[in-house]
Amino acid sequence: MFAAAQAGSTLEADAAARAAPAAGRVPASWAALPIVAGLLALYVPTYLDQAASAWQTEQLRHGPLVALGAAWLFWRCRAGMLRARPVPNDVLGLPLLLLGLVAYVVGRSQEIPLLEVGSQVPLAAAIVLLTRGTHALRAAAFALLFLAFMVPLPGIFVDTVTGTLKVWVSVAVEEILFLAGLPIARSGVVLTLGHYQLLMADACSGLHSMITLSALGLLFLHLMGRPGIVHNGLLMAAILPVAFAANVARVLALALATYYLGERAAQGLLHDMAGLLLFVVALAAMFTIDVLLYRTLRRPSVAGAEAL
Repeated sequence: MFAAAQAGSTLEADAAARAAPAAGRVPASWAALPIVAGLLALYVPTYLDQAASAWQTEQLRHGPLVALGAAWLFWRCRAGMLRARPVPNDVLGLPLLLLGLVAYVVGRSQEIPLLEVGSQVPLAAAIVLLTRGTHALRAAAFALLFLAFMVPLPGIFVDTVTGTLKVWVSVAVEEILFLAGLPIARSGVVLTLGHYQLLMADACSGLHSMITLSALGLLFLHLMGRPGIVHNGLLMAAILPVAFAANVARVLALALATYYLGERAAQGLLHDMAGLLLFVVALAAMFTIDVLLYRTLRRPSVAGAEAL
């Protein structure tokens, strides 16, 4: 009887010992609150500055959408991050933390948005590495990649690519309208359609639309979760050509509106509708390509399974 009572008391003591640390343990989601508060203190002023300046422009109008999308993606992958075995990685985390802080301080003090906005990517990656480890970073990898679309591109890169794209779009529109039998001529990036002269502005190059559509295309790819490297690789390779073709369709619609309805009509409501047309055409094309790839690449595997 004494031995049984002693064994019972031992088991109760062990259970109490196990319950004690569990009762005092802070949930991982609560432990992250100070980190989130620190990031908000750093980047709320940055976001407010961007909202008052850069996000008002045609070039960076996609900024708030990317920010909201990245926040949703981080929230969506939180379970995977918390499930990962916490093995902090100081070797990678500390250099990334230092890089992010230096980029933020220099960018904020010298008013360099490329560094200030871009610093949040290495800082977020460093925090994940230092608190949860490499496995958690893998769970948050796509959210970090999507967040990078917020970073403004260097001006020299934008100017170089914009000039090239304007020429390509001008040539494509000229060839299409010529094949349609319309009176079209081109001099550089200036199109003469009937008695109208259409100057290809920087916004018509489609660079920033291509960036936005690339972000949406990668998000579509991520959410669809198609199996197979070939399917995902081909769909990813189609993003930029689809974005370029959609921008050509937009410029073509504006040129036809100018020719048939007049310049004032083309610069009003139709101009905004043409921008909406770009995204509708691009997203419809991505969905169509995804379905075609799924049906095409699925047939050999289905045939092989039936043969077995």
